[in-house]
Amino acid sequence: MVKHQPLQVYEKQVFVSFVTGIYGCRWKRYQRSHDDSSKWECTWLVILFSSFLLLLFWVYFWLVAHNDYNQFNWLLYNRSGEWRDDTVLILAYSAVGFSYISILTILACFHISLGQQLNLYWVHKVGVLATLLTTISGLVTVDDVWGEEWAIVLISLQSTAPFLHLGALAIFTAVGWLVAGYVVRRERSNVQVTVLLIYVVLLLVIYLAPLTFRCPCVMDRHALAPRPEVIGRRGAPMLAPENTMVSFNRALQQGVSSLQADVTISEDGVPFLMRDSTLRRTTDVSKMFPARQNDDASSFNWTDIHSLNAGQWFLESDPYWTVGSLTTKDRSRVGNQTVCTLVEMLRLAARADRSALLYVRRPPPQHPRHRSWFMDTLWAVQRAGIPQKRVTWTPDTDRGRVRGLQQTADEKLSLEEMKQRGISSLTLHYSKASHRDIQEYLANNVSVTVYPVNEAWLYSLLWCSGVPSVSSDAPQDLRKVPYPIWLMSQSAYSFIWITSDLVSIAVVLIIFSFQNYHMIRWKLSGMQSYNPEQIMLSAVTRRASRDVNVMKEKLIFSEINNGLNSTEDMSLDLENGYASYSCSGLSH
Repeated sequence: MVKHQPLQVYEKQVFVSFVTGIYGCRWKRYQRSHDDSSKWECTWLVILFSSFLLLLFWVYFWLVAHNDYNQFNWLLYNRSGEWRDDTVLILAYSAVGFSYISILTILACFHISLGQQLNLYWVHKVGVLATLLTTISGLVTVDDVWGEEWAIVLISLQSTAPFLHLGALAIFTAVGWLVAGYVVRRERSNVQVTVLLIYVVLLLVIYLAPLTFRCPCVMDRHALAPRPEVIGRRGAPMLAPENTMVSFNRALQQGVSSLQADVTISEDGVPFLMRDSTLRRTTDVSKMFPARQNDDASSFNWTDIHSLNAGQWFLESDPYWTVGSLTTKDRSRVGNQTVCTLVEMLRLAARADRSALLYVRRPPPQHPRHRSWFMDTLWAVQRAGIPQKRVTWTPDTDRGRVRGLQQTADEKLSLEEMKQRGISSLTLHYSKASHRDIQEYLANNVSVTVYPVNEAWLYSLLWCSGVPSVSSDAPQDLRKVPYPIWLMSQSAYSFIWITSDLVSIAVVLIIFSFQNYHMIRWKLSGMQSYNPEQIMLSAVTRRASRDVNVMKEKLIFSEINNGLNSTEDMSLDLENGYASYSCSGLSH
């Protein structure tokens, strides 16, 4: 009698196949294992997590640095001599790299949760290593070219820290499920104790992190200062070419309180507006005077300067990605702009009853107007007909020659230095204007203007700090901020902080209790036997042993051999039956 082997029915595990297939290219059931991961694979796990954290910092930096993208491109232009928007490539890499590393990190966490052996596919190892090295080289390059921009990370935390705290709290609370599964469901060892201790310490750090926060917008809303005035920095350079009449008109349309411009003195003593030391970037000097395109802007006379086009570059390079929003009429007007004189800008400010903030660049020593640049600028102010009290001048040199004009310092000074130099106004980069410094200056009747402020979060932060005015390239965006993005009292924030910590503690305790309860129940139920081909989704991990895999292989081959033996037995039975039948027939 033939004995048939029972048909083995395997449970489909699509999710496990998906996780192990993408992470380690192990799509088949027999390729997977519950054995402990090798030290080599654990090393790659550390590299993967390190890449994720480094990319997370990289992405956060470029998100908050959006306030200064144009400044970054301008610095690169001064180094290379060619204008290009490198932030596009950086953002593309950041999006692709962070998405890729995040997916692998999530899959690695699922491996730990499901008790699967880590085995990162070699293609992913190359990708992770390439991403890590590219990010490190990017950080080194930024530190070399734009090192002062790191300050924006700490400044942004004054605005984002409460929300990042809640996000980190939610993530580490969820990670408690993985830690509990790893610690509770394994035999005790030093590794488990170390993992549990690290997790508890990090959790405590996150719970107590708000004690170190210094957020200006955590305040009583009744103590909120008036809305800071917005100064049009070079007009509205996102909407029109910087330092041109159309740019200043656009700024006035956005309700700015003052116009700020960069002043250069021509060879024949005419003050005109130009940010760069050369005319190459913002005019067609390379077309009109190709042999002089790299000469200092102040070496040209006004006749030559006035013949240059100062708007076509804006349409061609589209430095702020805003040209697409211009109408045909606006494009025609922008394309026909010429270099603006100081007198023209001041007359526009006088007609609009606005103030002016001037950054005057002194000509080089060999310049014919090196000694008379001050009188040239003062004459332009008087000729424009604007009240001198509406004009603020920087740098604060030649104070003895300034009569009636306001002067401001563009560097951070102590109160004693300001008193000695007779300065009552400061124009500071936002990285040099801390909340404490601002409060100290305001308490001593020192007016503070902060630049550049192009993002709503930075404008809100400075508003909460009490800054009276900011200089911005994007007055059209700040106009849409009628109130700080967020503002809450200290009592309200303390309630949210303590409540979220208590909820997290309760959830973590429930997770560990749940995992421990199921482990005890599993042991008491006596379910020690298992189908060696069934990979449990309950993440039951076992001690490393090659006997498990050997057992699987033996069972598989035994089933195959038993099946073959049964077939052979059936064939022999049929042959014997046929032979006996033939012999009996012959005997008859």
